[in-house]
Amino acid sequence: MLQVALAQVKTHARRFIAIGLAVMLAVGFLVATLLVGSSTQATLKASIGQSFNKADAVISSTDYTKPLSSANFEAVKKVSGVKESYAQLSAQIQVSAKEGSFNAQLQNTAPSAALQSGSLIKGNLPSAPNQVAIDQQSAERQQLNVGSTVTLSNAKGEQAQATVTALIKPSNDPKASGMAQMLASSQTVTPLATLPLSFDTIQLKLDSPLSQSSKTAIEKALQSTGLTEYTVLNSDEQTTAVMKQMTGGQDVLTIVLLAFAAIALIVAALVVANTFAVLVAQRTKELALLRCVGANRSQIRNSVLLEALVVGVISSLVGIALAIGGMAALVAVLSTVPGYEFATFEANWLAPTVGLIIGVLLTLVAALVPARAATAVAPLAAMRPAEDATLSNRSGRLRLVIGGLLIVIGGLALAAGAVSANLMIAVPGGAASFIGLLLCANLFVPRLVSGVGKLAAPAGVPGKLAALNAVRNPGRTTATAAALLIGVTLVSMMVTGAATARSAFDSTLEDRYPVDVLVNDGKYTPQQLNAVKNLPGVTQTVGVPKVGELAGNSAGTPVYGISTADANLLLSTPQNRVQPGQLLMPKGTKATSLPMLAKGSAAKELPIAQATVDYLPVMVNLETVSAPDGAEQQVWIKLAPGQDNGQLLELQGKIAKALGVQDYQVAGGALIKASFNQVIDILLMVVTGLLAIAILIALIGVANTLSLSVLERTRENALLRALGLTKRALRGMLALEAVLVAGVAALIGVVLGSLYGWLGAQSGLGSLTAVMPNIPWLQLLVIVLIAAVAGLAASVIPARRAARLSPVEGLATD
Repeated sequence: MLQVALAQVKTHARRFIAIGLAVMLAVGFLVATLLVGSSTQATLKASIGQSFNKADAVISSTDYTKPLSSANFEAVKKVSGVKESYAQLSAQIQVSAKEGSFNAQLQNTAPSAALQSGSLIKGNLPSAPNQVAIDQQSAERQQLNVGSTVTLSNAKGEQAQATVTALIKPSNDPKASGMAQMLASSQTVTPLATLPLSFDTIQLKLDSPLSQSSKTAIEKALQSTGLTEYTVLNSDEQTTAVMKQMTGGQDVLTIVLLAFAAIALIVAALVVANTFAVLVAQRTKELALLRCVGANRSQIRNSVLLEALVVGVISSLVGIALAIGGMAALVAVLSTVPGYEFATFEANWLAPTVGLIIGVLLTLVAALVPARAATAVAPLAAMRPAEDATLSNRSGRLRLVIGGLLIVIGGLALAAGAVSANLMIAVPGGAASFIGLLLCANLFVPRLVSGVGKLAAPAGVPGKLAALNAVRNPGRTTATAAALLIGVTLVSMMVTGAATARSAFDSTLEDRYPVDVLVNDGKYTPQQLNAVKNLPGVTQTVGVPKVGELAGNSAGTPVYGISTADANLLLSTPQNRVQPGQLLMPKGTKATSLPMLAKGSAAKELPIAQATVDYLPVMVNLETVSAPDGAEQQVWIKLAPGQDNGQLLELQGKIAKALGVQDYQVAGGALIKASFNQVIDILLMVVTGLLAIAILIALIGVANTLSLSVLERTRENALLRALGLTKRALRGMLALEAVLVAGVAALIGVVLGSLYGWLGAQSGLGSLTAVMPNIPWLQLLVIVLIAAVAGLAASVIPARRAARLSPVEGLATD
């Protein structure tokens, strides 16, 4: 039987191509995911470790309430064997320059080059007070160079003038990303740092690498100062510890990618099982003949499983090789990109081993049911295709009961999770209901394909034949549609969930931030306001002056004035526009009237109108109270729609520069909304790209089903040709079959995905805001069209092969 199995693989290799492609893609995805995990860890070590790469010992406090102090530093400096010591001090500061202001992380330089991690590009590192170095990227962005003068200030308003003496290479440390990186001497950093002084780490250069004896000596010195919660690690151990701290001890990226790899494996298993079922059905006479010459049931079963083993091993090895080569090439290219030189590829024995084992097991398990079906071949009997699961047989009834229970129980759990806004209930409930639908798919998918197939009737005989052929083998059609259904459902779920979450978040922001951009109180000139109004991307700019304050129990609360015309320009909700003779208070105010005290006049009791939002200052109409001369004012800005996060961040800096304020004083819902939408768009793009692997595998299954169906129906197709069916009509018939299966699977997937996406968004965001379904009809239509076109493309090769065979050759085929 071993020779029979090997002969089958060798002789009919073409029949195993789709199985091999499906397994190869799934295993390659899995191995690449594991390599992403190991390479990510290696890359993080290369980036985080840059801060410690020259130290033999790194001391950190593990109790944030008791950071490292000067006493700790002085104690370890005196330990025998310590050559150099560096207490790392940092401060978050605001930097003002000619071109504007920006945030920066200021860190003190090491006392010697032996522990200095910063890489000099130009100039000289700071060695005296009032000298700073800045990373080259920030310097170019802020138009700074060696010799430029800047002002450094902390949150308390303490300032220091400094001259740029050097440009340094930007740090790869993820904790330092998002802001400028600057170095200065300890004399410059200390006055700007939080008091009492606390150090991030204490780094030591020793006579020899850190040993247990030197570690014990350092620990005794620390304990003598009263420090009890700390770590003393070498540079590799320290970077690993920091990495675990940043990820919570888990590799979240790898976990997420493994979830998508699991989806790809499930889809591949469906394709493999479907393909082997068709192969067994095609070899009925051959299997019956083997039984006649003495082969028993176990030998027949083992023969099919051996075929699966050979295909699984070869395909898995190819997938592993492609994954390793692809990841190595990707990291090599990434390391040549400026700013990503630290990207590191790290292979390990676990990834290919797991990939090979999973690939082989997947193929064997998927082939197990077809292999058992093969043993049903009785001697002197031609095997018929296995009876499909329907309501008229035991298999169908059992599948219906299990699937129905999962649909009901899972659906109730999903609904409960959505109502209670609990993802921990909704996610398993949704998964259970979806599995139930897949189990019951054989009961409704063929009927749907048959019903939709009536739309192909205008195509004439090819259209009618396509509808019939698509449901000739309901089990095979269902398995093929199910593989595509999984991918389309998940993509549709992500698209709908993202659109619903974006809509809910936008609505929440509009409730909290009725103005696009708001600048804090200041004395702004008309020229400054005009400069802001003339900026590209700004449509309206209004100064909202402080006209007085509340009296009585709310004494001291500022009151701002706005004209009716300006309110109409900036505020879209009529309830947020204060009318003459009223006070407009934030949502939730219980009082019905309050006294207001304006400059130069007595307190006046005014009735209260409530705004629809929480985050709105107390407002009065300027017809009720006029603005005093020289009053401080807020600046309210309305922006042109459609600007992305990068444009808004650039505009934020321009507004701050025009008004002479710091960047952080320019805030508003538009900036938060853009950041949130950017995150959603990136996640959606990544998730859709990952799920594309599963959809690609499913489309391989569609092409494979059609190819095997063509082989199965060689004589039938030849007879149709002999009766007058043209090559073009034959190709059209096969194309319509593929489009029917792919289109129906896509339609079902879009409906299910939309429902799951909405309920998922409700369960995740329901506790924060009202979540209304937002169905992106255009995107979902594109998904259906792509699936149909992909199904059409999958039919090209099988259709050409069928049309190429002459009627005479086809009728002569056994």
